[in-house]
Amino acid sequence: MRVGVLTGGGDCPGLNAVIRAVVRKGVQEYGYDFIGFRDGWRGPLENDTVPLDIRAVRGILPRGGTILGSSRTNPLGSEDGIRRVKETLAKQEVDALIAIGGEDTLGVAARLSGDYGIACVGVPKTIDNDLSATDYTFGFDTAVNIATEAIDRLHTTAESHMRVLVVEVMGRHAGWIALHSGLAGGANVILIPEQRFDIEQICAWVESRFKIRYAPIVVVAEGAMPRDGDVVLKDDTLDSFGHVRLSGIGEWLAKEIEKRTGKEARTTVLGHVQRGGTPSAFDRWLATRFGLHAIDAVRDEDFGKMVALRGTDIVRVPLAEATARLKTVDPTLYAEAEVFFG
Repeated sequence: MRVGVLTGGGDCPGLNAVIRAVVRKGVQEYGYDFIGFRDGWRGPLENDTVPLDIRAVRGILPRGGTILGSSRTNPLGSEDGIRRVKETLAKQEVDALIAIGGEDTLGVAARLSGDYGIACVGVPKTIDNDLSATDYTFGFDTAVNIATEAIDRLHTTAESHMRVLVVEVMGRHAGWIALHSGLAGGANVILIPEQRFDIEQICAWVESRFKIRYAPIVVVAEGAMPRDGDVVLKDDTLDSFGHVRLSGIGEWLAKEIEKRTGKEARTTVLGHVQRGGTPSAFDRWLATRFGLHAIDAVRDEDFGKMVALRGTDIVRVPLAEATARLKTVDPTLYAEAEVFFG
């Protein structure tokens, strides 16, 4: 058995832990041979590979990013993409493919498995924690810890200058990072994509804080939208999966708060800092378990499945089901956080 491995989409802490677990168990217990594809789906498209063995994965558990590289390449968007992927897999004598990624990467794996007969197993990865079939994705815990630490640090400088500080975190369609880090960091307002916000209400909460000489922190997900407006874009270019580049809601919000309240406001955009660096202990643990169970699925020839966390158990769910819809913040969870607004 020869198994291909790729990591697609945005990088995140824990990817290397999955690769390590897949290779270690696959070689030691099943005698499999492994090959890595560079830069996500670009690797199979262009036959760009790297050997994977136990020596190659030694020492990578605590490293962020991915030793295989990543990209947002979409083989389904190319006229002959499917043919090229199939030719590469045949040329490299790959019997099964483990795709590690988020909604887009696993969506491609679902199509290749369901429509074109390619033996695929998926592993869920995204700092946004927005895949509905799994309780948690690795990378999320690290991103929340990074954002929470940033909010903790910003409290002291905000209080020193009595400014409003707006913290923009990642979250295109789901506000899990904003909700968790905002609540853990003691933010006074948390804004998420699932709930359109009223700028006048935000300004009222800000002003109420200044009355007790407390500098407010506003945490906003990049995909959050005002009640009477639209999402704020960095530019209108699209990636190969049709996504626009978000960024700018934090700056827009700070200017509006300053204009309406007369209070000085500043913005901190955490951006890619949330995706980089050493994975947390939880993310290393979860990613490792995902890798062990992914190679078990290959052994069982249970293709077209994604490994997922349910409670403390790792289960297998159909890839098509796993990518059918996003997991968004439930209104009742957001209501819990609203207790601390203002």
